Amino acid sequence: MSKKIRVLIVDDSSLVRQTLKDILSADPDIEVMAMAPDPLVAAEKIAEEVPDVITLDVEMPRMDGITFLQKLMSQHPIPVVICSSLAEQGSDTTLKALEYGAIDIITKPKLGTKQFLEEASVRVCDAVKAAAIAKVRRLARPHKVEPKLTADAVISRPTSNAMIETTEKLIIVGASTGGTEAIREFLEALPMDCPGTVIVQHMPENFTASFARRLDSICRMSVKEAENNDTVMRGRVLIAPGNMHMLLKRSGARYFVEVREGPLVSRHRPSVDVLFRSAARYAGRNAVGVIMTGMGDDGANGMKEMKEAGAYTIAQDEASCVVFGMPQEAIKRGAVDKVLPLEDIAGLVLAKCNSQK
Repeated sequence: MSKKIRVLIVDDSSLVRQTLKDILSADPDIEVMAMAPDPLVAAEKIAEEVPDVITLDVEMPRMDGITFLQKLMSQHPIPVVICSSLAEQGSDTTLKALEYGAIDIITKPKLGTKQFLEEASVRVCDAVKAAAIAKVRRLARPHKVEPKLTADAVISRPTSNAMIETTEKLIIVGASTGGTEAIREFLEALPMDCPGTVIVQHMPENFTASFARRLDSICRMSVKEAENNDTVMRGRVLIAPGNMHMLLKRSGARYFVEVREGPLVSRHRPSVDVLFRSAARYAGRNAVGVIMTGMGDDGANGMKEMKEAGAYTIAQDEASCVVFGMPQEAIKRGAVDKVLPLEDIAGLVLAKCNSQK
């Protein structure tokens, strides 16, 4: 990267500010242009020089981070990564940050913050890099690096035996950066009796429960954070819990999910590749796969396995993605049957679920 990503750190803790500065400055593609102890000082810094990315705490003096984010995104949109202890609690307040346009969430424990952030240095830098290339829109209204493992670390490759097609279809979805709002828009377009739907959204631990509750309150179907052995059935959407892999399984005519621990796959847990591979193995042509906005390539290999197993596969197009990374990688690998704008995906998914492929 020829031009460094300039970052403004906004946090009332001097320790966190310095730790984040040390982490980000160690990356050759990133420079910390300024630091601020609260949003009012941050506003002064922005007036002097506009950063490429802002890391933003939520609980701060003089003005909280959510209010600042709302003002920022309605007046002068800049990519923001939330770094807050509230995220660890699965706070609805932090979830609101994603509605207001935050690109990503970094969980910050109340105790041991310095050690945690140092251990999560790759995650922090990746979040900033994703934010730097993300598309941000004006808010019109409130509304040491570990090896990159593949899905082999959690589930073996599907056999060549094709799954016998049944009348019961499944919707399998994977998303990352920008995915919370993309998933909301997708699910809002589905009917109450939509086919059983299983979703992996890269999201921190203890945060997915709030995400599922929010979706359940605004969508026509039932939405819940998945628990081990939950049945996949019509009218129900299961969201993978943060920090746990989720696999689709089948026993006779019953589909269910297995929620389990395991290593990071494609640097994520839950991993889209793990879910997609399990769908290839246990659902095959009975599944419709959707890969949405996100940084990196998690899900690209798994979607190719789904397509090879007979599933119909769809990718969100570049124009409607916040970050085109994951769909782009799936397209490059020949894993995608159709590329569509976000608003058109639900219609095709339902059409494919209602047809015999």
